[in-house]
This record gives sequence, C-alpha cells and structure tokens, in this order.
Amino acid sequence: QVQLVESGGGLVQVGDSLRLSCAASGRSFRSYSMAWFRQAPGKEREIVANSWTTGNTFHADSVKGRFTISRDNAKNTVYLQMNSLKPEDTAVYYCAARYGDAVVIATQYAYWGRGTQVTVSS
Repeated sequence: QVQLVESGGGLVQVGDSLRLSCAASGRSFRSYSMAWFRQAPGKEREIVANSWTTGNTFHADSVKGRFTISRDNAKNTVYLQMNSLKPEDTAVYYCAARYGDAVVIATQYAYWGRGTQVTVSS
C-alpha cells in the first residue's frame, strides 16, 4: 500500500513558478513509477509528466520545456517544477504511483493523492 500526499499548490501570476511535491509512504518507493496528472474543471484528467523507475521521464507536449518532473528516492518524494506558468495550467494536480513501468493512462495507476490546486491568474 502506498499513500501519497501532495503539497506546493497555490495562486500565482502568469509567468511565475511553483514546485509541487508528493511524499510517498511505504517501502520500495524506487520500484514505483510516479506521475503527475491534472484536471481542470469540465475536462478529463490528463498526464503532465511521469518518472520511470529507471530515471527516464516523460513530459506532455503542453508542458515540455516549462515543467520538469524529478524524484528523490532517498526521500520517497517526487517533484514537479513548473516554470512560465500560463492560465491554461490552472487545474488540480494529482500525484499517482504504479508498480512497474510508467504509463500515461490514468486508470493504470493504482495509487493517488488527493490533489493540490494550482491557479494561474492573468
């Protein structure tokens, strides 16, 4: 069983930066692929980025070059550094974990945090 707790969301201005953190409980964190998803009002949950157990990462085209996912296995934590934020980045951001390879489909992740709100004001 893995429990995930996100933090770091908030209200920012266009062009600002935020760093989200997701702390995971449980053992064998390094065996889990981690991901960030987001969901805006009236829209489906979408992949933002994921981090494989190997260290490889994936970033959605909409955030590539602005957001960076990273993980610290010693701290059981995954991060999402978000730079040059835009109004369209406004959403609830969720951390997710699955045992094994990373994927982009939300339903393939077994563990989820409760989410943290990110609001980008213009």
